[in-house]
Amino acid sequence: MKIQELLQQRGKENFSLHDRYLNSQMVRVLKTIGFDRHYVRADGAYLFDDKDNRYLDLLSGFGVFALGRNHPEIVEALKDVLEAEAPNLVQLDVSLLAGVLAEKLVKLTPPGLNRVFFANSGTETIEAAIKFSRYATGKSKIIFCRGCYHGLSLGSLSATGDDHYKKGFGPLVPDFIEIPFNDLAALEEALAQNDVAAFITEPIQGHGVWIPDDDYLPGAAALARKYGALFIADEVQTGLGRTGKWWAVEHWSVEPDIICMAKALSGGFVPVGALVCKEWIFDKVFNRMDRAVVHGSTFGKNNLAMAAGLATLEVMESENLIEHAAQAGKTILDQLQPMVDEYECLSEVRGLGMMIALEFTEPKSLSLKLSWKMLEAANKGLFSQMITVPLFRRHRILSQVAGHGMNIVKFIPPLILTESDIEWLVGAVRNVVADAHRGPIAVWDLGKTLATQAMRFKVGT
Repeated sequence: MKIQELLQQRGKENFSLHDRYLNSQMVRVLKTIGFDRHYVRADGAYLFDDKDNRYLDLLSGFGVFALGRNHPEIVEALKDVLEAEAPNLVQLDVSLLAGVLAEKLVKLTPPGLNRVFFANSGTETIEAAIKFSRYATGKSKIIFCRGCYHGLSLGSLSATGDDHYKKGFGPLVPDFIEIPFNDLAALEEALAQNDVAAFITEPIQGHGVWIPDDDYLPGAAALARKYGALFIADEVQTGLGRTGKWWAVEHWSVEPDIICMAKALSGGFVPVGALVCKEWIFDKVFNRMDRAVVHGSTFGKNNLAMAAGLATLEVMESENLIEHAAQAGKTILDQLQPMVDEYECLSEVRGLGMMIALEFTEPKSLSLKLSWKMLEAANKGLFSQMITVPLFRRHRILSQVAGHGMNIVKFIPPLILTESDIEWLVGAVRNVVADAHRGPIAVWDLGKTLATQAMRFKVGT
């Protein structure tokens, strides 16, 4: 089968095929908001459709494409693996490439983390972290934070603090305790019985881009140690340079017991996740020869994934992408921040590195207030679509709402944005936010359509 021929011959069937064989509701959503494009090419921070229009990708596959799309060095590394005809997934063997990638990750993570487990995704690393914590400590309870997102498999879903994803999938895994994010008193109260295996948190909550107080993560790590629980840092999205450091916990000088990572480690090609933890945890879980395979992942150490991981780390270092993410992110924040004083619906611009949020709130002026209330009555968080949809339709910028029912727009762009990309982004945001403040006309041009569709979705028509 010639894949390029297939893409050319059936390139415009993607929506009909998904409508018939996959998730038809996703097709409805994309068509409703006007995101139903036929992309034919991708390069760096850009997507190109069948009319050769260029789009700036500020979604980056939910953070997967930290290096941009189709980075030539990752492509070359994967070609090398295929041409080498090396043995792969022998299983009753140990992989050289997995060993080399593990060695590299241990050097890059905080001190004391020196054992690595490879999986295929972020949610698999969270599942492993939960299991390892329970076995290593002999305790069962896992504390997680309200508003967090750790994945959609059953264990990671049990640790996810958003009921939108949980409804109808219960009963979930027992002994999971939810507490507020950024609340040390609540954490200590939950830990006080000394029966908790681990506290898991995103250093910065991805759904909303909520950044904790400076004392929160150091205090949480200290409390976990005090009560004999492990501290798990979910760096699936925040890690590997996203926030301007290798790991977000480095901003607060925190040394977790376990770090989970994925997304960017793939280079945008081959799914890969990794858990890096303290040696004693690993030695507890894999404590005898007959337990050597007590936890694993069939495809977790495949050669293509390991090569993609190695090439990704090399590119990040050789192109100084961590430093670039910090500088470019600061530039974006500095240029967007003044808009908070100019537009009453925009309440906050926040972020760290290339993880940025624009939060919108109900305005005070009467005309805008009525427009806001109309949208919110149709569907909570609908105003944020008044930003993301025009960004896409008018300015060809792909972005996302930061979470279900939130009036927060989130940017997680590739770490490679140029000065002209930043100008494109800032100019487009200013134009769209200004339009959204023109009151009822702006709402009825776009908001009426979105509100009508939202009401239809509610009643299932």
